Amino acid sequence: MGVLKPPSKAVSGTALARLQGVIWVLIYAGLLALVLGIVVDRADEDDGQTLMVAGALVAAVGFGLIYLRSKIRG
Repeated sequence: MGVLKPPSKAVSGTALARLQGVIWVLIYAGLLALVLGIVVDRADEDDGQTLMVAGALVAAVGFGLIYLRSKIRG
């Protein structure tokens, strides 16, 4: 199954609910790490920037999964 191709069969409601939960955990955890990185950046630049980049990447994965979820038939 390609990312942009429509799926061949419908996905169960349980799988969609699980995916929805993972999406929101990734988004909130990523944004929390991003904000924590901004706060830590004042005291330790290396650790703060690492947290900011990691948080932004995790949140971006969550936002990408929202797009993927919109393409799944339910």
